[in-house]
Amino acid sequence: MKPRQYAVLLLLGFASGLPLFLTGSTLKAWMTDEGLSLATIGLFSFVTLPYSLKVFWAPFLDRYALPGFGRRRGWMLAMQAAMAVALALLALSEPHLDLLRVVILALAVAVTSATFDIAVDAWRAEALDQKHLGLGNSIHIAAYRVAMLVSGGLAMILAQVFGWRVTYLGMAGLTLLGMVGTWLAMNTDAVAQAPRSLQEAVSGPLRDLLQRKGIGYLLAFAVFYKLGDWLAEAMTMPFLMRGMGFTKMQIGTVQKTTAMVAIILGGLIGGWMLMRMSLRKALWTCGFVQAGSILGFWAISMLGRHLPLLVAANTLENLAYGMGGSALVALLMGSCNRSYTGTQYALFSALTALPRTVFGGLTGFMAESYGWKLYFPVCAAAAIPGLLLLLLWDRWGLPETDEA
Repeated sequence: MKPRQYAVLLLLGFASGLPLFLTGSTLKAWMTDEGLSLATIGLFSFVTLPYSLKVFWAPFLDRYALPGFGRRRGWMLAMQAAMAVALALLALSEPHLDLLRVVILALAVAVTSATFDIAVDAWRAEALDQKHLGLGNSIHIAAYRVAMLVSGGLAMILAQVFGWRVTYLGMAGLTLLGMVGTWLAMNTDAVAQAPRSLQEAVSGPLRDLLQRKGIGYLLAFAVFYKLGDWLAEAMTMPFLMRGMGFTKMQIGTVQKTTAMVAIILGGLIGGWMLMRMSLRKALWTCGFVQAGSILGFWAISMLGRHLPLLVAANTLENLAYGMGGSALVALLMGSCNRSYTGTQYALFSALTALPRTVFGGLTGFMAESYGWKLYFPVCAAAAIPGLLLLLLWDRWGLPETDEA
């Protein structure tokens, strides 16, 4: 790959990862500061529902192009601009006075972010050849996670020092970095032609998938592989702040230092594994590491508030995220038909996000019912169904080369 491609992958990966925590754990930290109940905070997980529903409007992005920048780049630029506006308006909100306004604006951020993801994921599948797909995805995921640390760890520090309004305004400004990546990205219209009609854009991807042998196993795996991770992540911030008494400064400092190194290292390890072993073995290894990383927070609940424990748990969690994300994206993106990359990958990624939204909304009730010492072991156990599906790999209908 050329240096320009590396720069584009980094910038677009950063742009994709930035909004997720701003409608997820960072938003929940803000709501925790506002004194909302755990049940209400847990219900904020439903704000991320657009990430699971985006497949329903993905065909529009496959079929239609906005003028000026091509089919993929046009949508990317428009959504980045809308995202910046929604974040700025969210920054100017006062949750204790108008919670409904916060919910609506957070939903707007999630919708524009999810739509941007449709376009950028399709662009990546079209811009990268098969030889560079694993490396390109690892770079994207590393940048994605770095952005999550910026909107998570750095945002917590900024909120401690300057307050939530300045923090969210700063995050809105950072979306401009992603716009630079969109500007520099190549136009992929010549790589894959748009469907001839909206009807084809809707029915073609589904017909292609339903005709594949073993597609049900692949779709189920997309749902369950990161289930434990999503359940744990949904309540990690309230656990650390309210449950254990860590300050926003402590959490933010850990996330922007050791966690930053861990996610980059995890992405590199994931990319190395994909070159050295079969995809199946990589998914097995990363799946066990993901499940084990959840128990780091269980250890904190058992041993008490100790900063070294927080460092260790956060480092392991980010390392596992980088490794598992690289393997899962390689599987799902490699399973897309290039004629329908936007819709098919949107379906796959929506399924991976489904547990975070559907089950995540119940995590507040689970935490209140089980208590922190039982909650995280339950999350770790939730990783088992995804791993069990790997035992049925031969029935998935994947190319034989994936088994090597």
